Amino acid sequence: MDMENGDSKGLIVEKEHHHNGRTMPQNVSSTSILRKKSDPMLVSNIRFKMLRQFLANLQEVILGTKLAVLFPAVPLAIVADMYSFGRPWIFALSLLGLAPLAERVSFLTEQIAYYTGATVGGLLNATCGNATELIIALFALRQNKIHVVKYSLLGSILSNLLLVLGSSLLCGGLANLRKEQRYDRKQADVNSLLLLLGLLCHLLPLMFRYATAGLENSTALCTLQLSRASSIVMLVAYVAYIFFQLKTHRQLFDAQEEEEEEEKAVLGFWSAFTWLVGMTIIISLLSEYVVGTIEAASDSWGISVSFISIILLPIVGNAAEHAGSIIFAFKNKLDISLGVALGSASQISMFVVPLSVIVAWIMGIEMDLDFSLLETGSLAFSIIVTAFALQDGTSHYMKGVVLFLCYIVISACFFVHKIPPPTNQTTVNIGVGLSSGSGLTA
Repeated sequence: MDMENGDSKGLIVEKEHHHNGRTMPQNVSSTSILRKKSDPMLVSNIRFKMLRQFLANLQEVILGTKLAVLFPAVPLAIVADMYSFGRPWIFALSLLGLAPLAERVSFLTEQIAYYTGATVGGLLNATCGNATELIIALFALRQNKIHVVKYSLLGSILSNLLLVLGSSLLCGGLANLRKEQRYDRKQADVNSLLLLLGLLCHLLPLMFRYATAGLENSTALCTLQLSRASSIVMLVAYVAYIFFQLKTHRQLFDAQEEEEEEEKAVLGFWSAFTWLVGMTIIISLLSEYVVGTIEAASDSWGISVSFISIILLPIVGNAAEHAGSIIFAFKNKLDISLGVALGSASQISMFVVPLSVIVAWIMGIEMDLDFSLLETGSLAFSIIVTAFALQDGTSHYMKGVVLFLCYIVISACFFVHKIPPPTNQTTVNIGVGLSSGSGLTA
């Protein structure tokens, strides 16, 4: 552990990083608001250098967040699984444990970015920004629970667009009633275009399935092929977006307001990398628990799997950046808040969703982009409402009220959506079946 080495280099690295411009400022800044400064005096009297450095790192990583009170849920979830406690308890504890772990992954990614340079740090932030959702999706794919993959990823997009952004605009508007809140429309326009492209790629398989119903026997195969081709297009668009963001037009994504105080690296490179690997392993373990116990929790609580996956999972998994976005809106820094909400939604839509389709293709699982009528309709109206709300470059609390109430209505819809998932998870199409007016087709 090279804590002291990281501290000695911190100022130099910070100056170079500030000179080059912050990479993915919206992601880095939004979680820093939840961090607590550690007291180095607590470990300074320890005689052994290696032990002192390890405890200093432990203090910074584990206790350096306001979400540290949730860390006990992690060992409790592991113990609950080892001793075969009730599966709903395992699900609840795992879900709570994912919240601080997701925030710590963002923190560790930022620490590594201080040493790797702007471009590599930006790519690392772009990849790890929604690591929890990606890991949950991969474990759900491994267990052939395609409905959980689709529901959870859809929920992440809806949560960022309506809940996070709506709450931020509402709270920011109420806190700044006598100030005109403005933001840079250019960043919002780019993300809106990406979201609309992703929506088109979701709509086409759905419309194709309905347009060709009863005409041929290979409709499912054609839908699958169309989805895989669309996923490749989405990944190409996301790569172009990253290049656009980090190279050619990075000034559009730099925060307009200056940081209140300059930050510096508090961990050495290898310390941060080691902790990042460890945190990712723990997230993988808890994600496996969540995926394996979600049906049991649904049966025990009397709540549909769709509501748990679309509403509860994203709220808990993204609690850190959600809180950061709202706090920055309070401070009238809407560019950062918009960067958090829209950037995360774009990443899920254009990177995590198509990557899940490609990984499923490699694994021999027939996952497509057909999220069916109810889910795709909710996504479409959410993107359209958000795009309309952000078109003029100004904000007030009424826009936040509308977005937040849209999320409440969609949540109520999926709360009463109690159609059970199909038994055959391999060729699932979630939502309204073609043959019957209500039901899931397999």
